[in-house]
Amino acid sequence: MTLFEASTGRHCHNAVSPLHSSVYFAPEPEDELAALGLERGAMVYLASRAAPLGTVDAGTVTATFYNFNHQHVQRHIPAAWTVTTPEAVLTARLRGADRTLRRLLGPEVIMSTQMTEAAELALHATEACRWEARPLYAANADLPVPEEPHLALWHAATLLREHRGDGHLAALAIAGLSGIEALVLHNATGRAPTSALFMRTRGWSAQQWDTARDQLRERGLLDEAGDLTQAGTALRGETEVLTDRLDAAPYDHLGPAATARLTELAGGFSKTLRAAGAFPAVHFGKG
Repeated sequence: MTLFEASTGRHCHNAVSPLHSSVYFAPEPEDELAALGLERGAMVYLASRAAPLGTVDAGTVTATFYNFNHQHVQRHIPAAWTVTTPEAVLTARLRGADRTLRRLLGPEVIMSTQMTEAAELALHATEACRWEARPLYAANADLPVPEEPHLALWHAATLLREHRGDGHLAALAIAGLSGIEALVLHNATGRAPTSALFMRTRGWSAQQWDTARDQLRERGLLDEAGDLTQAGTALRGETEVLTDRLDAAPYDHLGPAATARLTELAGGFSKTLRAAGAFPAVHFGKG
């Protein structure tokens, strides 16, 4: 296996994750949360993703989100909890996910037997997720499973995404990468969100971004043009392999045949999401 050869679990994750992450690029969730009095943009995002943790402070959010500027988080958390409650945010978040998926996938897909099957498979996979040292997964795992299949699938996708994400943060810490360094290295692949989007949404300045890039050059992970070096590619590969190991349990529990079936079903739904414009190309690339 080469360092960048995706594991079966990673293939499945890549197929399922867009079903969750589509909400971050859609207007419906932001509209629902803004209706509660939250400021559009960073406050909506931070409150939405942190709500399962309860009325936490900025330090907890910065620690669990990893790649956000702490001062940026402090401008919105805990202020969000003086406007509304985590419980209200969670209800609005689910309404936003419902509206988003209905618009992007269409009623035929939403009501299909394939949607029900995918939800059942994804929920079965989550039964083996590990709670230890996975705060975002564990907080979401305490939430009830929605009854409607497309929302049950969204909930399961959220659990699987945060489970892998918590493990990935451990791998980044082992690799000795700070939050902003991880973003810069990810952006250098050309397959990640743009540096402009990362800086705006995570609260980093252009100067801080340039400093992190210089630090990665000093470590030999980026070249003078800001592209990955061989060492940078190797480190990213090692980090992904460790993340795969930490995220293997759900897919081992599901088994090869069912994992392949979930990958097929979720991959089809994610393809439909992309075709419907769920992930605008303007937000992705090295620019």
